[in-house]
Amino acid sequence: MFTLWCNLVGAMIFMTLAFAVAQWRKRLDIADIAWGLVFIVIAVTSYAVGGTNSTRPLVMTTLVTLWGLRLSAHIFLRFIRKPDEDRRYAVMREGYVKHPVLLPYFKVFISQGLLALVITLPLTIACTTSDYYFGWLSGVGVFIWGIGFFFETLGDSQLMMFLGNKRNKGKLMTTGLWSLTRHPNYFGEITQWWGIGIIALATPYGWIGLLGPLTITFLIVKVSGVPLLEQAYAGRPDWEAYKAKTNKLIPWRRKATVVSDPKTS
Repeated sequence: MFTLWCNLVGAMIFMTLAFAVAQWRKRLDIADIAWGLVFIVIAVTSYAVGGTNSTRPLVMTTLVTLWGLRLSAHIFLRFIRKPDEDRRYAVMREGYVKHPVLLPYFKVFISQGLLALVITLPLTIACTTSDYYFGWLSGVGVFIWGIGFFFETLGDSQLMMFLGNKRNKGKLMTTGLWSLTRHPNYFGEITQWWGIGIIALATPYGWIGLLGPLTITFLIVKVSGVPLLEQAYAGRPDWEAYKAKTNKLIPWRRKATVVSDPKTS
């Protein structure tokens, strides 16, 4: 419990500092960069305070740190290339006119810090146990995490290269991993956190940690990830055609397009 409280304090301090930078730069989308970094703050705090030097917490801390660094670096590169605030946050700001400081502080930054605490529960639990045996189940979790890291990293890289080509302006990314799933990066992110949850399953009370991957899966699939993107493209003919033959999340070969025979129609 002490570790969880330390994580809470660390996350709140970090997100408060991130909010101060956002106010200074007048860009709430700094929250996207802070999102990955706050996980690192929590991971390092858990490992330092947890009081165990076993292999499992070290491996999990490393995996969470790699995930957070890669994600924040990717978003930072996107951030410096766009002089204007992300459209999503610009719309949010319009709704915060009456309380332009308190509302974004609590509804954007503090809420993200609290969500990060829930998602990192597998790591917090693992860092407070004295089980030194790594085991095959933890190995399976690392393998699953690796699959997710591959999908998220390559998917983001392919998209960035596609968008960086001026000839692709206004076009959809439908090749590479994007030919297997409409959201390879989100699939990768979800998979990584399920891998981390599985690693923690080998510890006492590790099943409680499954609340972490369940939470991020719900957020991505039902709240802030997939729904927002799909809504933004809805109605475009090229999107509807892509949507009809490509899985939403789980990678798989493209669906066959049925073409009616004019002689029989």
